[in-house]
Formats: sequence, structure tokens, C-alpha cells
Amino acid sequence: GGQSSGKSSVLEAVVGRSFLPRGTGIVTRRPLVLQLFNTSGPDGEGPERDDAAGGGDGEAKADTGGAGVTLRRDRRGRGAAAPASAESEPGQEWGEFLHQPGRRYYDFSMIRDEISRDTNRLAGLNSKGVSPTPIHLKIYSPHVLSLTMVDLPGLTKVAVQDQPADIEEQIYQINAQYGSNPNAILLAVTGANTDLASSDALKLARELDPRGERTIGVLTKLDLMDPGTDASDILHNRVIPLRRGYIAVVNRGQRDIDADLSIRVGLRNEERFFRTHPVYSQNRSILGKCGTTNLARNLNGILIHHIRECL
Repeated sequence: GGQSSGKSSVLEAVVGRSFLPRGTGIVTRRPLVLQLFNTSGPDGEGPERDDAAGGGDGEAKADTGGAGVTLRRDRRGRGAAAPASAESEPGQEWGEFLHQPGRRYYDFSMIRDEISRDTNRLAGLNSKGVSPTPIHLKIYSPHVLSLTMVDLPGLTKVAVQDQPADIEEQIYQINAQYGSNPNAILLAVTGANTDLASSDALKLARELDPRGERTIGVLTKLDLMDPGTDASDILHNRVIPLRRGYIAVVNRGQRDIDADLSIRVGLRNEERFFRTHPVYSQNRSILGKCGTTNLARNLNGILIHHIRECL
């Protein structure tokens, strides 16, 4: 998708945690390969988490020599150390980076900081350049579906600040590298408050997937559409048809993020938006194509189907 189309927000909503860097312009400057692992018990249900926003109290565990040490942040953001247990408690969520083996991050704001730090290390701090070298992150949680997703730099047309003149081509090549994998499902993220025919995401997806067999259209920002307009024709697959159709989501807005609104509350607000909308709520077939939960289930179903075909 293009810059600021809501790609990273979709990813965070699927995970249920706020852990990606935020800002204006180009923020995602390296591919982020995100592997989700469900840690719920045999009954398939994990304990309810206390805070889905990733803020507040948190901890990052690191092995130092023979003894585990848990690095905690209190509500004021100050660090403190405490002994770490050998095993994780039920219901805990944590992340692990491939470039930091043996270290667990329980504070998701520290995951955000590490993504920014490692991005700046290779892509530069002030240049706003990009790098094709990926960051690998694993998230363990009882609240996620087992998926692997890749967050890519947003498509752009004009170099800004100290970006190289060929920034458009660099970002295109990074997106094409991952999207050309025949086993990859392409999520073409487009704002519903823009003209679908001008979507950079759909244009690139059509180049990489001419038959449309691997492309799912993801519509964001439905809450920002002009009064009296809706995306029902797109969701009915009448505008630019895709074999796998479209799914609509409503992410947290910048005001919500600034107010530290949790992902959990954001998902409840999303559900309320669709169930009370005068158009979407009146059609069950449309409701089945709305919401982050339906997006995650759709992706998980595609993954399971693909695995069965390969066996």
C-alpha cells in the first residue's frame, strides 16, 4: 500500500498490541517479518490479558550469563531489574528478535524502540532512506492466530528530505521481492476515502498477481468517508473485482493513538462502527467482510487450506 494507508495499523490490530513505530511520512523503512505463535492451552483459550495496548507496566527478559534477568518498566518508564522465572506464566505475551537470540520483550513499547533503533542502524537516522534487509520478530500470545505477516515500506513517488532520487524504485523492488513469492497472499491496503482506481496497492498487486488469485483488498479509513457515502459496492466486489474480495477495517486514528487508546478498545469501537452503521449493519454478507477479526480468520483459513494442499 501507499504511505499512511494504514498498513502498520492493520498489522497491530491483528496482533492486538501497539508495537510499531509511529510518525509522519515514511516510517516503515525496512521489511518487518512478523511471525505470530498462539500459546493458548489445549482447550484453545488463553487467559484474558490486562492491557492490550502494550503500555503501562511491562518487562523485557534477557539472559545474562547463567541467570535470567527481567528488565521492568514502571508506570513512569523507569527501568528496574528482578529475577526471571524459567518458564513463562500462562497468558503472557512477548516478542523475540532474530538479531537478539535469547532475549524476550514483555514490554511492547520496548519492541517499538528496538525496531526503530535497528531500522536507523541500517537505513540511516535522518536520511529517511530504506533498506531491503528485513527485521525478524516473533510474537507469542494466546490471543493471536498462527500467521506470518510482512510489513513493507509504503509506496511513494517523490523523494523528500535526504532520500535518494531512486527511492520510488527501491521501495517498489522491496515490495516486489516479497509479493512475487507465489505462496504469499497480497494484502492490498487502500484508504476507502480515496478513489480505488488510483490505488498504488492494487496496481502493484495486479502486476505481481495478474489473475488475482493471491490478492485480498483491505479497505481502511471507512470512518473518514464523506457523510452519505459508503464502500458497499467495493465490498460486493463490483468496482475492481478480486477473486478473494475485499475486507473493510477501521483502525485507531491519530487522536486515539495520541490518547493512548488501547488496541482492545479500538477493536470494540471498530465492531460498534460496523454494527451500528446504517448500511453495513443491514447486510449480513457485508458484515462478514468487515472487521479485523474477519480479516485474521480469513488469512488463517487460507493458510490452513494451503497447508492441506501441500500435504
